[in-house]
Amino acid sequence: MPYVLALDQGTSSSRSIVFDQRGQPVASAQREFTQHFPQPGWVEHDALEIWRTQLATAQEALAKAGLAARDLAAIGITNQRETTVLWDRATGEPLHRAIVWQCRRSEPLCAQLREAGHAERIRALTGLVVDAYFSATKLAWLLDHVPGARARAEAGELAFGTIDSWLLWQLTGGRVHATDVSNASRTMLFDIHRGSWSDELLALLRIPRAVLPAVKPSSHRFGEADPALLGAAVPIAGIAGDQQAALFGQGCFEAGLAKNTYGTGCFMLMHTGAQARVSTHGLVTTAAAQPGTVPAYALEGSVFIGGAVVQWLRDGLKAIESSSQVEALAASVPDSGGVVFVPAFTGLGAPYWDAQARGTITGLSRGSTVAHIARAAVESIAFQSAALLQAMQADGGAELPVRELRVDGGACVNDTLMQFQADLLGLPVLRPQVTETTALGAAFLAGLATGVWSGSTELAALWQAERRFEPQQPPPWAAERMQAWAHAVRQATA
Repeated sequence: MPYVLALDQGTSSSRSIVFDQRGQPVASAQREFTQHFPQPGWVEHDALEIWRTQLATAQEALAKAGLAARDLAAIGITNQRETTVLWDRATGEPLHRAIVWQCRRSEPLCAQLREAGHAERIRALTGLVVDAYFSATKLAWLLDHVPGARARAEAGELAFGTIDSWLLWQLTGGRVHATDVSNASRTMLFDIHRGSWSDELLALLRIPRAVLPAVKPSSHRFGEADPALLGAAVPIAGIAGDQQAALFGQGCFEAGLAKNTYGTGCFMLMHTGAQARVSTHGLVTTAAAQPGTVPAYALEGSVFIGGAVVQWLRDGLKAIESSSQVEALAASVPDSGGVVFVPAFTGLGAPYWDAQARGTITGLSRGSTVAHIARAAVESIAFQSAALLQAMQADGGAELPVRELRVDGGACVNDTLMQFQADLLGLPVLRPQVTETTALGAAFLAGLATGVWSGSTELAALWQAERRFEPQQPPPWAAERMQAWAHAVRQATA
């Protein structure tokens, strides 16, 4: 049986999972790495630490599976998106810590772009709103603030990449500098309609083309891992940003299929086929994982604070001692007692896009308890996700009706949350048997390029639901609660 190794490089940890030909995980390993917060609103990672932890988990996962590198058909990479690395092509040394997708340091440059009237043109080319979330202004900041960086970049001495490109460079011993369309589409430098880097945007942000990676389909033989790293020259044959990889791993290959990932944030994507749909309801248009040469697109909404609200209950409010206690505490009351929690700790993402919004708890009464606040915190994850799906349904219209929502990520194991989500949406919520869909998507893409799987029909047959949550509340119930949520959001953004 052929095996595929998926490297799943996330925001807080590096993981590696070995999958068999049935799409089942065989062994995995995970290591956390350091989060750096040099100033309020700034978030950084050590790119070399990311590489060391990722390589260590790959070696550990193979050992746990009892496999050698020669047993692998391919390696797939999936990654935290938008996080920006700038490194020396000659030495492979980063010039600065990686600037993480959560980092807000380049918001002043974004404000300048908006004030100068560039937002609509950038959106037309990239499908994205102008926000510090994306890579372009992070890279511009590095070129402006690292001494000599701009001149060296123009001379071709430096390489820029999101984490996938950084790992690919390291894995191939510096022989390959490339990315895939899904990651390129998150930089705010990529023309998603032409499928190429935009000279217009490069000029606007003063970014030399020489620093950019080559852009390939997501399922593609990018290169081979250096034999010294794992013990054999394994093809690296799949790359996709984490959310596009999860969409692929959920079997959402066709227009109208949608998934939501409940992680630190929440990320909902709906496949829109070969058409790049422009959102009029606060979503972004992005490239989906692209198995071949035919373009694939998705509408996406990002919630900045999803499962991270549980960490705040633990570390900030001290309401719980461990994250695992939240479900029992929230379930100890029948509902939130009218309490609504808007966790806008770092502003609000889609569909609101309000960087100035701040966290708000409304509806408190003398009878409110910490259990009601915990319940409202958990429900906030579902409310934010429901707002995203409403926006997708409005953008898709009758042509792209969403009939179900496939879910993954750490918080999807919370049955109370998933049932509340189904009730709010009025749609079935499906949790798969294999919830590691991000890594699975990377494995699928790598396996397609190396013949492990024949195509999307075979992959779709591998997807199986573990549980289906059907709506148990009538539409007026859901409408009333979404109105209360909208009222609380207005207070958070006032």
